[in-house]
Amino acid sequence: MTLIDRNPLTFLSAAPTRRGLLAMTGASLLVPAAAKAELVIDLRGGTFQPMPIAIADFAGEGGILVSGVISNNLKRCGYFLPVDKARFPEKNPPFDAAPQFQAWQAAGVQALVTGRVSREAGRIRAEFRLWDVATGTQTDGQQYFTDPSNSRRVGHIISDAIFSKVTGLGGFFDTRVVFVDESGTKENRRKRLAIMDQDGANVRYLTNGDTSVVTPRYSPVSQEVAFMTQRLGEQPRVQVLNIETGQRQIVGNFPDMTSSPRFAPNGQRVVLSLQQGGNANLYAIDIGSRTTQRLTSTAAIDTSPSYAPDGSKIVFESDRGGTQQLYVMGAGGGEGQRISFGQGRYSQPSWSPRGDLIAFTRQSANGFGIGVMRPDGSGERILTEGFHNEAPNWAPNGQYIMFFRDPGGETGGKLYMVDITGRVEVPVPTPAYASDPTWSPLLSGGR
Repeated sequence: MTLIDRNPLTFLSAAPTRRGLLAMTGASLLVPAAAKAELVIDLRGGTFQPMPIAIADFAGEGGILVSGVISNNLKRCGYFLPVDKARFPEKNPPFDAAPQFQAWQAAGVQALVTGRVSREAGRIRAEFRLWDVATGTQTDGQQYFTDPSNSRRVGHIISDAIFSKVTGLGGFFDTRVVFVDESGTKENRRKRLAIMDQDGANVRYLTNGDTSVVTPRYSPVSQEVAFMTQRLGEQPRVQVLNIETGQRQIVGNFPDMTSSPRFAPNGQRVVLSLQQGGNANLYAIDIGSRTTQRLTSTAAIDTSPSYAPDGSKIVFESDRGGTQQLYVMGAGGGEGQRISFGQGRYSQPSWSPRGDLIAFTRQSANGFGIGVMRPDGSGERILTEGFHNEAPNWAPNGQYIMFFRDPGGETGGKLYMVDITGRVEVPVPTPAYASDPTWSPLLSGGR
């Protein structure tokens, strides 16, 4: 495993205050000046192995809940291997003193997390330290003050701090996922919008199932989601739902079906597909002014648009060449340049938040694959393949993709998460069948 230097301490900015997201403040814990911090995973290596990490039970009331969330997050991401507590050389390592580093080294541990939770005037103070066992130094330490009901979120934010420190990547644990919850038989399937924490906790429903819903898409900057909904006997319509207030609005004033919405990077515009007879074209609508701009004008079916993170380009799916393929055009519209040339049909493109990759679904003789390619079409890689995989959607750090897999038969889809190397693939727990996942931005605003 290659080790790379990183700065030993950082400061976590205050989380946004809004309904459903309680205010949280963070501050660095003072530590002695450290030697070179070397507790870093190099994900570029071809012989990558998960890092053995010990997460000690946090002391204090509610501490085990917080440390349990951290352990679950780090295990599921695939880059860490939480060590069984039976192997701990110190059952309860102290928080205010240095651990017994030689003993932890002998146990095969590379990183150690200690912490505690205490109560102060009706609030909780959660503290953690991240230790580099090999060098005997603390590489990170933070404390957070928040309402006790926010304990699980503290666990997610600490998970992000550890993940970012060790991998050098942005966090993604303090996020939520909107998806389509499905129940009933395939002939009479009830579909509701639902939202949950990225680890499957705190599920609640955003629609009641009186209309069918598909393709939800989270705003990259706010707690809003765009989706297509259809009531029996009515034209399908794209709507935008404010998750915190429950307010809805129809996007665009079109007589025909609209579908496949995506937000622009600033959250102020939505691009969608408008059905016009036997073809479909792309339109961009300003949510505030309702100004509408036509982006494509073909006799083909243009759909599934997705903006580049800088807002300059749009990738979309079109059958203008005879089969479903991927095209990239300027955000203001135009002909578009084809970027997919592999064997099969390409659909559902999604531009990475980092801008370096486009995720897609490819249908071929081998089934449905979830893959990535560069924006110019080069470097295509299939990350996972099977009977029926669809709807790739990015985590806000651009390192993981969530999608759904339907095994066929009378069952339904389930959500999965895969990283961009294809080495990590794990199921995402949901209460029932699920499809069309979409990831929120990082709720805490990053580090």
